[in-house]
Amino acid sequence: MKYTLFFLIISTLSFSQKFSFIYETKYKMNTEKPDDINSDTMILDLEDNISIFREKEDKKTDSIKLNQGNGMFKMGVEYQFYTKKDLMQNKVSKVITYLGNDYLLPIDEKLDWKIAPEQKIIGKYRTQKAEVSYGERNWIAWFTTELPFSDGPYIFHGLPGLIISIEDSNNDYSFNLIQVKKGTNLFDARSKNITIDWKKYETLGQSYYNDPYNLNAKMGMRVTMTDANGNKMDINEMSKESRKNIAENDNPLELNHKINYK
Repeated sequence: MKYTLFFLIISTLSFSQKFSFIYETKYKMNTEKPDDINSDTMILDLEDNISIFREKEDKKTDSIKLNQGNGMFKMGVEYQFYTKKDLMQNKVSKVITYLGNDYLLPIDEKLDWKIAPEQKIIGKYRTQKAEVSYGERNWIAWFTTELPFSDGPYIFHGLPGLIISIEDSNNDYSFNLIQVKKGTNLFDARSKNITIDWKKYETLGQSYYNDPYNLNAKMGMRVTMTDANGNKMDINEMSKESRKNIAENDNPLELNHKINYK
């Protein structure tokens, strides 16, 4: 690739620096509700060829874990976007937090980028087009060599510059850079994890569907929940509603690993 020599030279100067790249992320969880669009702010922290991509709130939670030893955790598996990359070794993993445990899911699917000649200005950056298939979706990315980091949001990486924007061809998922910060620290609060594969990932998802509030682990214990006004809530009805929502949210990013809930 014609960019390789340029990238190798400039990256040795740049990767010793600390950067945070903030992305606006939009995604559609339900194919029957195409106008129902979720929006999150997500952060790509990069330091010495290691990066972590996570939601802004996930980063806050990780900070609590490091400083206080606890923190909130997510339930469910299909709409967690937490990823780790080792760019030197070309290793990428998803981190799934489920019922207080962190599971490391290596991503072995290789990204076979096709760089196109089209260029355009996005914000203040001159970008170039590239296309790739991942998760049974076709993706169009725009990257810039003005930020000479071979990285991008979520699992995406391997281009001769930072990915400024990437969207799948169905317009279901998009990641767009909105801010760059220098000198912010990269910290990893989820280093003690259990390595799993996609089969175990599906098992975790099915377990959540069967018991969203982990009631089986609370047998013999009194379980009560209240709403914001202090009113008691029916946990069985809540579980039923959660299962309904899980089944309706049928549009995960990795369509090739979509869970058939039953």
